[in-house]
Amino acid sequence: MERGRMRLCVLGVVVLLTCAGAGRAAQLRTDTRVRGREGPGHVPEQVIVKFREGVTGAAAGALIKKHGAATLRARKAGGYRVLRVPPGRSVQGLVAALRGEPLVEYAEPNGVLRALMVPNDPYYSYQWHYRGPSGDINIEPAWDIQTGTPSVIVAVVDTGVAYEDFGRLFRQAPDLANTTFAAGYDFVNDDAHPNDDDGHGTHVAGTVAQSTNNDLGVAGVAFNCAVMPVKVLDRKGEGTADWVAQGIYFAADKGASVINLSLGSSAPSSTIEDAVGYACAKGVTVCAAAGNGGTSSVIYPAAYDDYVIAVGATRYDETRSYYSNYGSSLDLVAPGGDLNVDQNGDGYGDGVLQQTFSGNPRKFGYYFFHGTSMACPHVAGAAALLISNGVSGPSSVREALQNTAKDLGAAGRDDTYGHGLLDAYAALSYSPGLVHDVAISAISAPSSVLRGESATITVVASNPGDFTESFDVTVSESPDGTHVGTQSVTLLAGEDVPLDFVWGTTETTSLGDHTLTATAAAVGGETNLSNNSAEAVVHVHGATLAMHVDDIDMSAGRKGRSGNVEATAVVTVVQEGGAPVSGATVYGSWSGATSGDQNSVTNDAGEATFKSGTRKGGGTFTFSVTDVLKGGYAYDPAQNVETSDSITYP
Repeated sequence: MERGRMRLCVLGVVVLLTCAGAGRAAQLRTDTRVRGREGPGHVPEQVIVKFREGVTGAAAGALIKKHGAATLRARKAGGYRVLRVPPGRSVQGLVAALRGEPLVEYAEPNGVLRALMVPNDPYYSYQWHYRGPSGDINIEPAWDIQTGTPSVIVAVVDTGVAYEDFGRLFRQAPDLANTTFAAGYDFVNDDAHPNDDDGHGTHVAGTVAQSTNNDLGVAGVAFNCAVMPVKVLDRKGEGTADWVAQGIYFAADKGASVINLSLGSSAPSSTIEDAVGYACAKGVTVCAAAGNGGTSSVIYPAAYDDYVIAVGATRYDETRSYYSNYGSSLDLVAPGGDLNVDQNGDGYGDGVLQQTFSGNPRKFGYYFFHGTSMACPHVAGAAALLISNGVSGPSSVREALQNTAKDLGAAGRDDTYGHGLLDAYAALSYSPGLVHDVAISAISAPSSVLRGESATITVVASNPGDFTESFDVTVSESPDGTHVGTQSVTLLAGEDVPLDFVWGTTETTSLGDHTLTATAAAVGGETNLSNNSAEAVVHVHGATLAMHVDDIDMSAGRKGRSGNVEATAVVTVVQEGGAPVSGATVYGSWSGATSGDQNSVTNDAGEATFKSGTRKGGGTFTFSVTDVLKGGYAYDPAQNVETSDSITYP
């Protein structure tokens, strides 16, 4: 696509960015505010409580009154209540008391979440995070495939967006004039005008869908998609768990395809976890910033792995930004910048550039911010492009983004970079195709289980190929047709991982042999391996398990030089299914060359050993099993492979 050329002019200490042919100039600045806090924290004198399903309003009200609290808000979305803590009682004290009530599903403080910007003060030039030659998301060739469609909505759940002229205070950011907006909401002030009074949300929205190719300012990733402004953070960049959760529910219910959460806290919140789970179940792709503490633990809500794509930040040189959190929950990284360095040598600190304001929401400039807040909307914008291009569902969007990311650090997924650096062009070019490298290398299970008890089935999932693969392993049972379970796994090339499944039998489970089958299926593709499944047999028995003699071995006898002979009989006892029975007492008798009754106890191999005693001269020695006893087992002679055996010495 045609791009407008840009030139940079330095006039004294003021840096101007002019777009060729525009005839206008806008001041470039680096924001000077510092946002280092990420929580934990909570609203004084407020608690969130959710009652279990089926609890009536009267019962909930009575319990709240019992603890001296009062309902501030009853939320239909999410089904929880925000309570006022009674005078003289602490937030934690009320939470602990409510958690002890059987009618309560969860109770927690109304936590405070904060925007994840880590600003500094050096200047920076243009959008290296789009254009490279290093550290970018490879967006220009992606735009040749897709620039977005207005029917795909990205909800920016943040401090609001400078999207409209409203009253005397608020003005639309000039470089958002051509951006499509969907109706949003302000949960901080409880009105339908989610205007930004901080600047953070406007900067984030610009990365998602800044007006582009308009002879003004800078570009956005998915500039033909729509933005839904949802204000959940106040002018200090702080908001409650209640506000954030309501913003997520609102976006999911009002048609958002993607939700961007450039906010978070180190404290988990069941209220927000329920909200992102709700959004994911409605088909919304949720992206969240990993956090700016530089620690090995991704913050919340990014850490809710089942529902959220957690995004960390990288610098121009494609290394982890010093502030970016990392860890097992990290999914992707994207450019977040580092204003402390000038790695591309253009004389400016390496931040992410977008139009926003500082202090006055009527005066706009082009500001360089850095943080995982700035990284996250790159991924949200790329997700919007994928959805515009026909990719359907959060799991398919995640697969395309993760499987095409530029691998950084250790081979395959790692805790520093997740699956790697976002590559928008590769994601839009992704086709799952035929997947060959999926296999089940082993399955193990107990040979028998008592009906009504559980058996652990261990499946070894393997990736024999050369690339990282994601697939689902499912264990099913026959003849009763039970679905034992499904687990998703992502393996590096050549990696083997054991997965444990628990098969819980019931009183209605049929007695006899059951086949447990493990099958591997590639995520988003077809599996074409002959060894992508394996089977194990488990025998289900009643209260008493049958056992029988499987073998009598008399080969261990001996005849000495003096002609003395001693015969030996090794009896092996097994249970239904063939497993050895240890601790069983075997009774038997000798006949022929010698006689007498004996008994012996089986070892771990199910073997009991009998010796005839020494006899001068040869003859035929015969040993016969007369009985086998063990608690919980029934001896079934009809199933014996052998009942007696003989050996003759000359």
